[in-house]
Amino acid sequence: MPALIDFILAGQRVEKHAPWPRAVATPRTWSFAIEQLVEGHWSLLGLWGEPITVHMALLDENAKDIGVVSLECRDGRYPSVGRLHAPALRLERAAADLFGLLPQGAPDTRPWLDHGHWGVSYPLATRVRTSAPTASPYPFLPTEGESLHQIPVGPVHAGIIEPGHFRFTASGETVVRLEERLGYTHKGIEGLMAGSDIDRAGKLAGRISGDSTVAYSLAFARAVEAALGIQVPSRAVWLRALMAELERLANHLGDIGAICNDAAFAIMHAHCGALRERVLRASDAAFGHRLVRDLIVPGGVASELGEEGARAVRSVIAEIRQRFPHLIELYDNTASLQDRTVGTGRLNVQLARQYAAGGYVGRASGRDFDARRSPGYSPYDELNFEIAVLKEGDVNARVWIRIREVEQSLSLIEQILERLPGGPIRVDLAAADGPREGMALVEGFRGDILAWLRIGKGGLVERCHLRDPSWFQWPLLEAAIEGNIVADFPLCNKSFNCSYSGHDL
Repeated sequence: MPALIDFILAGQRVEKHAPWPRAVATPRTWSFAIEQLVEGHWSLLGLWGEPITVHMALLDENAKDIGVVSLECRDGRYPSVGRLHAPALRLERAAADLFGLLPQGAPDTRPWLDHGHWGVSYPLATRVRTSAPTASPYPFLPTEGESLHQIPVGPVHAGIIEPGHFRFTASGETVVRLEERLGYTHKGIEGLMAGSDIDRAGKLAGRISGDSTVAYSLAFARAVEAALGIQVPSRAVWLRALMAELERLANHLGDIGAICNDAAFAIMHAHCGALRERVLRASDAAFGHRLVRDLIVPGGVASELGEEGARAVRSVIAEIRQRFPHLIELYDNTASLQDRTVGTGRLNVQLARQYAAGGYVGRASGRDFDARRSPGYSPYDELNFEIAVLKEGDVNARVWIRIREVEQSLSLIEQILERLPGGPIRVDLAAADGPREGMALVEGFRGDILAWLRIGKGGLVERCHLRDPSWFQWPLLEAAIEGNIVADFPLCNKSFNCSYSGHDL
C-alpha cells in the first residue's frame, strides 16, 4: 500500500504549493484515495470546492504525511466521497451549496448552508444563478417506530448563544436519534476573502470563530507564509505560541466551569469563570486586546510584549497554579456531579478515529493527535509538553482532557516566557510572482484548524478555505447523545462545545 506522499508525488503535481504537495487526480486515483479513507489508512482533513474543481486534504497519520488531491469537475459533478466515507457528507453538501458541485452517488443531497434566503444559488460558482426566495421546511429524516415522538429545539435558544436547530427523536426520555440543522450563521467568509488583499483576508480569518481568533489568525498567517516562502522572526514565532496558549487556557477554563454549570454545579462555573476573566485581562495587559484579535499577521505579530505585560501573565499563571488544584479536587470529589458526567455521552473510539476527531473530543476517545506535535510547528518542537489521551469517551473524559491541557498550557506559558528570544517581531511580505498556494494545520483549543489558500498576482487572495474542527465534531455529538436522556443533552453539547460560527463560515 503506497504511502500518501508517494501517492501524491506520483500524480500530476501542482507547482508552487507548500509546504505539502498537491496533485491533480484522475477519476481512478480519486476513487483510490476514497478507498484508503474507507479502509482507515488515511484520514480526511478537509474537502472544499472551486468553480470547476473539488479538493480533498488527506492525512497519513502513520507516516505523518499530508497531501491534497484535486479533481476537475468540468460538468459540475464528481464521485462522492461521502457515499463510502461519512465524514465527507456535510463538506460535500456545503460545496454543492456554494459552487454547485454535485457529488454523484451521495446518500444525502439536502442543502446544508443554503437555507433559501440568499436570493442566489451557488454564489461562489463561475456563473451565479439568481433565484427567488425558496425557503421551505427542512426535510428532517422521518420518524418511524412505535411510541416515538419528536422534540424540536432551536434555532433560537434560551441564552446568548449562536443559533442551531436540534431535532430529537425520543422514546419516553431516551434519545433514539438526534439530527442537527446548522448554517444559520453563514457569513460568506470565503466569498469575502476572494479578491481581498492579505491584510483584509487575515482580519476576516480572525473573525470566523471569535473564541479561536488566535488559532485562525495563526493558521491563515502560516498558510500565507508557506505560499510566499516567508521566514518569520524567532521572537514572533514564540510570541504567537504565547498568544495561542493564553487563548487555549482561557477557553478550557471557561468550558470546565460551563460543563459543571449544566450539571447544576454553579460554584465551579463561578470560580472557573473568574480565572478565565483573569486570563483575558492578562492578555489585554500583555498585547492590548482581551482576545488578542488582529495581532497575529502574516510575517510575524503586530504587538510587542513588554515587561509589564510579561508580569501580568506570570501573575495570572501563579494564581491559577494556586487555585486550580482545589477546583479539580472539588470536581472529582463531588458525587452528584460525577453522577452526571461519568458514563454520559460516550463517543466510541472507532467513530472518533473514523471522523479524525480533533482536540478534547478525539483525545477523550483514544485518538492521540495534536497538530502541535504532528505534523508539528515551531516553537513546540523546542518545548516540553504532554498530550493527555483517554478512552472512556464520556463527558467526564472530555472534562479531564481539558484539565490536563490547562496544566500543560500553564507549563508551556512559563517555558515560553523563560526562553523568549529577542529580535524583530515582523518582516515584510514578498510579492507573489504568479499564483502560489499554501497550507497550514494549527492546533486550536477545539482541535486542528486547516487553512488552504491561493495568492495571485498583486498579492490578492484568489481563494481561501478554512476548516474548523467542528465540521467533524458536530456529527459525533449526534452519535454521543443516543441512548442518553433528553435532559443530558445540554451537558453533552457543552462537553463538545462545537462552534456554530466556525462551522457555518
